Amino acid sequence: MGEIIVLIIVGAIVGALGRLVKPGKDPMGWLLTIGIGIASVLIVGLLLGGDDGIGFWGYLLAVIVAAVLVALVGRLMPGDRDRVTA
Repeated sequence: MGEIIVLIIVGAIVGALGRLVKPGKDPMGWLLTIGIGIASVLIVGLLLGGDDGIGFWGYLLAVIVAAVLVALVGRLMPGDRDRVTA
């Protein structure tokens, strides 16, 4: 149970940092931000085989993955976005 709470807290921090890294407006709420952060930590943990934790570089990579996921989810979500249309 403690691991789940830690994952939620770390996911919230990583997701928030991922939103800060990506410039522009994001149409998502804080629950989706936490979900993206958790997903990015899990993805990096699976990629790095995180038996002993993912360490500093793993968390940095998780923030980058979160920024990419924020950008992808922001593109897929409906809402008024600043787009250039031809």
